[in-house]
Amino acid sequence: MATGETGFDDVTYDLISVQYHALKAGHDYGQYVRDAENAGKQEIADFFREVMEQDSQRAQRCHRFLAELGGTDNTSPQGGSA
Repeated sequence: MATGETGFDDVTYDLISVQYHALKAGHDYGQYVRDAENAGKQEIADFFREVMEQDSQRAQRCHRFLAELGGTDNTSPQGGSA
């Protein structure tokens, strides 16, 4: 299995990356919701809430996949101790 520069396999790294970005974006969207509400743009605020929920679901799905990989060496740095 290919490993990246981090020593983790590519799939694990990719899942962690997607999860991180989904969680980070979800945090930022809270401000976007407030900005839209303060501007009186409820439809846009609702859109940001939908996007935030999609990212939350995406992060949860990544978490499940990472847990599935946890039973193998895929979540440990390659060549290191588990």
